[in-house]
Amino acid sequence: MENLSRKLTKSNNKMLAGVCAGLAEYLGWDITLLRVVYLILSMFTAAFPGLLLYILLCIVMPQPE
Repeated sequence: MENLSRKLTKSNNKMLAGVCAGLAEYLGWDITLLRVVYLILSMFTAAFPGLLLYILLCIVMPQPE
């Protein structure tokens, strides 16, 4: 049975703030793939909503222990 007590935190594997890497680690996805998908989605939404979401997650997500 999978460990259900995972916490969504920023990652130490960071390019900017560790948000995308933290999401990828939490979801079990490839970090580079998630970064590319996030970049593409942000570009197709005129970048503003993607940038705003990244800043919000940067503030809300806790640092890793």
